[in-house]
Parts: sequence; C-alpha cells; structure tokens
Amino acid sequence: MEITFEIAEKLGLKKDEFEKIVQILGRTPNFTELSAYSVMWSEHCSYKNSIKWLKTLPREGSKLLVKAGDENAGLMDIGDGWGVVFKIESHNHPSAIEPFQGAATGVGGIHRDIFTMGARPIAALNSLRFGNLESEKTRHLVSGIVHGIGHYGNCFGVPTVGGEIYFEDCYHTNPLVNAMSAGVVRLGHTVSATATGEGNPVFIAGSATGKDGMGGAAFASADITENSMEDLPAVQVGDPFQEKKLLEACLEVIATGALIGMQDMGAAGIICSTAETSAKGGVGMNIHLEKVPTRQKNMKAWELLLSESQERMLLTVAKGREKEVIEIFEKWDLPCSQIGEVIPGEILRFYMNDTLEAEIPAESMVLGGGAPVYEREFKAPAYFEKINAFKIDDIPVPQDIKSIAEKIIALPNIASKKWIYNQYDSMVGTANLNTNAPSDASVVAIKETSKALALTTDCNSRYVFANPYVGCMIAVSEAARNIVCSGGLPLGITNCLNYGNPYDPEVYYQFVESIKGMTEACNKFNTPVTGGNVSFYNQSPSGPVYPTPTIGMVGLLEDADNKMTLDFKNEGDIIYLLGKSENDINCSEYLHKICGVEFSPAPYFNLEEEFRLHEVVSMLIAKKMIASAHDISEGGLFVTLTESGFNRSLGFEATQKNSSIRNDAFWFGEAQGRVVVTVNPGIIEEFEASLNIPFEKLGKVTAGEIIINKDSWGNITEWREKYDNAIGNYFKSYLPE
Repeated sequence: MEITFEIAEKLGLKKDEFEKIVQILGRTPNFTELSAYSVMWSEHCSYKNSIKWLKTLPREGSKLLVKAGDENAGLMDIGDGWGVVFKIESHNHPSAIEPFQGAATGVGGIHRDIFTMGARPIAALNSLRFGNLESEKTRHLVSGIVHGIGHYGNCFGVPTVGGEIYFEDCYHTNPLVNAMSAGVVRLGHTVSATATGEGNPVFIAGSATGKDGMGGAAFASADITENSMEDLPAVQVGDPFQEKKLLEACLEVIATGALIGMQDMGAAGIICSTAETSAKGGVGMNIHLEKVPTRQKNMKAWELLLSESQERMLLTVAKGREKEVIEIFEKWDLPCSQIGEVIPGEILRFYMNDTLEAEIPAESMVLGGGAPVYEREFKAPAYFEKINAFKIDDIPVPQDIKSIAEKIIALPNIASKKWIYNQYDSMVGTANLNTNAPSDASVVAIKETSKALALTTDCNSRYVFANPYVGCMIAVSEAARNIVCSGGLPLGITNCLNYGNPYDPEVYYQFVESIKGMTEACNKFNTPVTGGNVSFYNQSPSGPVYPTPTIGMVGLLEDADNKMTLDFKNEGDIIYLLGKSENDINCSEYLHKICGVEFSPAPYFNLEEEFRLHEVVSMLIAKKMIASAHDISEGGLFVTLTESGFNRSLGFEATQKNSSIRNDAFWFGEAQGRVVVTVNPGIIEEFEASLNIPFEKLGKVTAGEIIINKDSWGNITEWREKYDNAIGNYFKSYLPE
C-alpha cells in the first residue's frame, strides 16, 4: 500500500503532522507506523492543544513526591512512611455510545493507574454529567453508566465512596463520565513506568489481546455526532474479576524486587506503553508481536499495537528473574509472556514472525518529545454579552418562598442521589467512615494507621460557563471547603478538564481562563496539581458542553476520630452562618431552573474571604467547638439546612434578619464562602469571641419541625421524602434495555 496524506488524514492526522512524521523517520511511514503515530499524536494521548497551558499549573509542593506527568498518577506524602496515589480521568466518548462498558472500563482504567505504581486502591469517586431527565435517552444513559460503574467497582472490590452528578441540557448528546481512584502505598514500595537496562526482558501480563477499542484514543479526539456509532471501534470490554487478580499479582511481583518498571495499557495499548516506558528510560525495545497472547486469530501487527483490550500490563523485568515473575502470574491464573527485550538506543522495533513491521524513535511519539505542540487562538465568547446584560432587579421578588423551596428540594441537581449511589458498594473494605455519619467530603480510613483520607470531586460547570476564570476558582475552593468541613487538610488536586472543540476560539478561551483560575486558587490553598486528564471534543452538532474542569481533591485527617460531619446532632443547638450573606442569585439553581434564566454572572466569590473561612472552620473543628459543619452550595442556605437535618430527623428554626437582602437571595442564593455550623448553647460566647470573620446567628435545631421566619413548614421527614425520591421517580416507568 502506498502511504499518502489522504490515508493519514483518514487516520486523523493533519498535513503538517504527516510531513513531520516523514521528517522524523527520514522516509514515508508504512501503514503500521502511520497508525501508531495517529493514536499517539491524537489529542487524547499527546495533549497537543493543551500542554502549553497545563505546564503553567502549580506542580510543586512540600508533600508532593511525584510531579504531574512523571508517572501514571500523583503521589503525595501523608506521613509515617505512607503515601497517597490518586488520579481522575474521563471516559466520555465511549460512554456516550456504549454506556455500560464505556463507564465500566473507565473505572477499571483509573484503578490500574493507581496499582501500576504499587499502591492499593482503597476508594473510588466519580463526576457525572447528563442531559434532562425528562428525556428517555438521558435515562438510558444514566441507567447504563451507573450500572457499569457499580458493576466494575463492586466486583473489583473497591468502594465507591463519593462523587457528584448534574443534569443540564448541553450534555444531552455528550455525557461526561469522570472516574477517580485513590490508593495508599508504603513509601519506597512504589514502582516507576520506566524501562532501563540493556537485555532486560519485557513482558505482557493480564488478559489476552483482542480487537476491542482499536483507535479509541483517536475516537476520543473528535466531536460526537449522530453517526458516531458507525465510527466507533468495538468498545473495550471490562472484566473486573480479571483486574482483581491482576492487582494482586502485580503487587506481589513488585514486592519481589524483580521489576524494573511497569506500565498499564490503556489508550493506544502496546504502542503507548512501550513508547512511554522506553522514552522515559532513554532506551529502545525489540518487541515480537506474535508472542502477545491473543483471543482472536490472525490479528495484524497494527491491530496488536493499537488494541485497547483491558486488564493488561507491560513489565520490564530484571534479567535472570523471569521465572519468579512468571510463577506469580501463573499462580493467579493470568497469562504472562515475554514479548521483547530492552535494547540500547531509543528505537522501538516491532516484529511479526521475524518481519520488521515498524521502526520508530520512542521519543518522537510522546508528550514532551516529538509529539506536536500547538498554540490555539482564543477569544471571549459572544454569549458574555447576554451574561453582562443580566440585572437582578428584572427578577420579581417572590412572596411565597415555601412553594419555591418545595420545587428546589426536588430538582435533580439538588435532590438525593440515593437511586444512583445505592447501586454502588460503598462498604467493601470496611474503611468508609461516611456510611452512618455523612460529611461534605468522603472520609476513608487508612488501615494500619490512625489517619484517614478526605476525598471529593467538585465542579459547578454553569459557574464556569458564566465566568471560566472565577468558576474554576470556585471549583477548587469548594473542593477545599468540603475537605476542611470534614476535618481534613487539603493536600493536592487531580483534574479532569472537559471542554468542546479546541479549534473553536471561544471554547479555547474557556479552557485558558479555567487554567488561570485553577492556578490562582491552587496556589492560595497550597494544593498542587498532581496530574489528570484533558478531554476535548465534548461537542455535538448542537454545540459544546459547558466547560467542566472537574476537580478531584485529596485531604488528610491525621486522626480519623477528628472527622466532622454535616448533620445536626442535638435539639437546641444554635445554628450559625459563617461568612456573609449577599444579595446574589447569580447562576443559582433557583434562577436557572425556577426562573428560567440561562445567562447570569457567576455567584459572588472572594478568594481571600474563602481562605479565611477555611482557617476558621479548621480552628473550630480542632478546638471541638462545633457539632456539625456543612457548606452552602447548590440550592443555597435552605438546602444546606434541610440536608443537615435529614440524617437524624432533626428540624430547624431559622429567621432572616437582614431586610436589605432579597428573600430569594437569602434562602436560595449560591454566593460562595459560606458554611453552616451548629454550636452547643453553653459555649456560644466563647464561640463568637473566637471568630474573626463575618457570622450570623440563624436560629436553633428543633426536634423535627421546620420553622422559617416563624412560620411552620412542616416536619423534616416530609421534606426528606421529596428529596429522597425525586430522581428515583423518573425511573419508575423506565425499563432499561
């Protein structure tokens, strides 16, 4: 076959990229080589349109042991010889087409990123976005994706401890499925994704290789259309039981000391894992593809190279210790075959039955090496004019706030997600500390220690749509606020940056401004970025999704017993609002869903005020001066108060004292930098004297009745029923395929 630019173009390469490949090789590539470059230089693998700005993110910190991009996931020191490894990644495009397997393999892939570094995964979280629940398509996607996440995590044996889910029309065609995993490891027991040592054997271990997922990385680098199903290669098929065996086998092999390096096989399969480990070690490899265990006959060289079959690892082993490694994998009933060896130089040579099929410089394929880097044009979106035209006075001040509250408590973005999380096993491993005592972040005990991790995923994408710079600062700040309200110290973040087509200047503006906002907030909270994922092309013919820079944050509780929960504890406790109320309904669920206003500015936010609030809440928890802490987010103050009452069926009496603030802004506004706490009446003088930030006494905890401005709004159990059943009601008449 004569290789021309037309063929390269069909594989997703641009003319200048094809010419660069010819220049690198000093000749025209053959089809196998061209296919390898097409996936390795895809947006999904190369970050060619984002790396310039990703490098501006804060990547230094006293507890950071592995910088972003150096390994498969971030590694931070949590003291006493322990480290935490964590990462979040997307599986959006596959999930849009094949919800169950797309979501399931996303979960499997993120867990492999953790244990390929030698850490044992102990917690999973997710961040999901869907269209309107009134749509049968949305219910189909929700059902399949939730089932896929639950199936893989439950079978693999790692609890799903937290997450978030939003429903907005812009995600109708292109849902977002972001999966996060966190694990712990003894420092000094980690392994690097590096190949070194001339003559060291290279093994592939785990599941046999099939034709599933070929070109998946390239598919994830294109817009979703009605015809995407025709373009999609067979979606990867996950086997969580196989991955469980792979986890145990890999950790056992690491303990022998026989490994030089290990890399999981995700996007782009063998070509990616061999290129990345070789480039990192400054070596080359001879790979004999006919030695790869397969589950389909007569696979071609390029199919073996690009297959994204799941549950596979590439291992570089110390020469002479092959037998130890093979015996461990045999014990776990997993295929393990030597497929090559490390060679001097930096050339990858792929053979098929002694025929040289491809010869490629490893460095030329990888991020930071020969892969292209672009600077894209960006400009402020035209819709900003509509946002700037918003005036709060154009919205009538409502008189009947109870009827509004009844609608808000049942909105899908507000209501309980129990229909979803009940499908996840949150108890396996018995380390989840949130089962009976909820907190703003998920808190997971670290066995063999008194410590616990606090974990959260956060991003209100409508805020980011309104103001990408401020909205992304809010995403980081809310994540930190959730960690702090749970008794933890924020350590670092991993991010999953979901945007539309980067060649659209308005979309790229959203991306650039988000990075700037993330940088400022992370610097303020001393939470370096440990790594993550960029997912562009989340776009359909109807337009891009909201810019969604999901923040996965990890925090540390030195003593798990100091965990703070969000639920009211005792009748008669005094309720305080920390932070100041604002005359602000911008971007709120109330304004968007109840008033029908799509374009409004981001809610009130001040980074300095937010930081001081966190300091005060941490101090109050350390001094054991508060009984509960719950931050104010979607739905505003009323939702925060009701959520605080649900767990123990306690109500509240609260009164709006500030008449200069609209009643809808007071109860339903989403101004940032606010936390509701409860205090024993006997220490309120000491409590108030310790505060150096604005605060307001709202009222007190009741036995169950809700009293607003001296009017009875019924019992907390009635509101909990509305809250608990809202999402499940959408699925009562829906029968999944």
